[in-house]
Amino acid sequence: MKKPFLLLSLFISVTVVAQQKNNFAIIESSDLEKTIIQKAATLTPTASQLRWQQLELTAFFHFGVNTFTGKEWGTGKENPAIFNPSELDAKQWVRVAKEAGIKQVILTAKHHDGFCLWPSKYTSHSVKSSPWKNGKGDVVKEVANACKELGVGFGVYLSPWDMNSPLYGSEEYNDFFVNQLTELLTQYGRVDEVWFDGANGEGPNGKKQVYDFDRWYKLIRKLQPAATIAIMGPDVRWVGTETGYGRETEWSVVPANNLDQSAIAANSQQAIAFKPQGDMMGNDLGSREKILKAKGLVWYPAETDVSIRPGWFYHSGEDKSVKTPEKLFDIYYNSVGKNSVLLLNIPPDKRGLINENDVQSLRGWKQLRDQTFKLNLVQNAIIKASSNKNTNAMLDGKYNTFWIAPVRDTTAILEFELKGTKTFDVLCLQENIEIGQRVERFVFESWNGKAWEKITEGTTIGYKRLLRFEPVTSDKVRLRIVASRLNPSLSEFGLYKQAN
Repeated sequence: MKKPFLLLSLFISVTVVAQQKNNFAIIESSDLEKTIIQKAATLTPTASQLRWQQLELTAFFHFGVNTFTGKEWGTGKENPAIFNPSELDAKQWVRVAKEAGIKQVILTAKHHDGFCLWPSKYTSHSVKSSPWKNGKGDVVKEVANACKELGVGFGVYLSPWDMNSPLYGSEEYNDFFVNQLTELLTQYGRVDEVWFDGANGEGPNGKKQVYDFDRWYKLIRKLQPAATIAIMGPDVRWVGTETGYGRETEWSVVPANNLDQSAIAANSQQAIAFKPQGDMMGNDLGSREKILKAKGLVWYPAETDVSIRPGWFYHSGEDKSVKTPEKLFDIYYNSVGKNSVLLLNIPPDKRGLINENDVQSLRGWKQLRDQTFKLNLVQNAIIKASSNKNTNAMLDGKYNTFWIAPVRDTTAILEFELKGTKTFDVLCLQENIEIGQRVERFVFESWNGKAWEKITEGTTIGYKRLLRFEPVTSDKVRLRIVASRLNPSLSEFGLYKQAN
């Protein structure tokens, strides 16, 4: 017979999970520490945030007048006549990305120079004033169609800063921006991600613009409700660097100091439509120390961006400086493997093609990943745990099945007896974030025949955690979860041997 306090604990936990199916929580002044921890542990991503996280790999296509001037940032004074790719093939771009394992792409529909890759009705500074296809071309349409045909997600980047528009620096510019954003959100089918940065400089009139981000967010929610809004947006935050390397400890639940009853009154119960405010750049964003001082909490995961080249636009002088497959693999471990989504920039060249150097590196990177992760060496292991219910869910390759510790536990020991002696050097762990992110610290050990030896350790897991170490040979390993917010859970456990 179960003890009454255990039944009560189970009831409380299940009730909180049932009620907390949104991605934010307000911290009341009367909340006890355990209540705040419970709120943090049971926050979950929205459907669009979950879909985005499960992509793991996305791509940027930086393309525009800068491709032809050789600059990284234009001036807004470029003659549209310079835009004239000779062999533009958007399907090749998307196919190259897909073959590399990338599941969603984002096109720079307009960069800071204000040149539009679609024939916008609201400016002549666009492809319609270029000789490409006699002014009848539409790069956005071609990329959107290629994504639809090849089954790849489609996103757009629309620079808030526009060095060309004479309206920049006035209230009328926000209307102009909304008009252009509306074109992108209504003329090209489904849009899966809208990407903003915070670039804000002077316009042709010497003035800076006050951006009406809240208005933009509401428009996106209305016209493309399934789209995630990043980076200056409510759904996805920037990891903080453009190196491709994320934090060692990455919490998806972080404090939001602008989250209160009045702020969310006009928003959906499932997703906020304003950018959370707080420290989003420090090394520690979501520890207990941070969340206990918060006014509110929000599920706000990190995107880690980097370019395959030194620059973001194509420059022929960088053809020999494309990141190697090995470097890209290291970035993968430090982005996707640290509870983030990798956004890799792959800039088309002047022809309008992904350059051969980039293609070769991407293929090598994909081959390294495939060879490393083709076989989980823990398959068919005998598992011992504090709760033996659903332990095999950690080895079934299905993200939505999971093992969970008993409600009373905030620690756990999982022991895996392998089918024979194996040699491995990569550990893969995944939490099922559909019930929250909980694990705070873990230790991974192997049995040497006489005692347990520590191989590696870590803090957060989240959607995915990958850890590398010197090769270990053993027939028995164990994972000790030594700290967790509520009872810990694991969706997947894997051991792998890196490709040579």
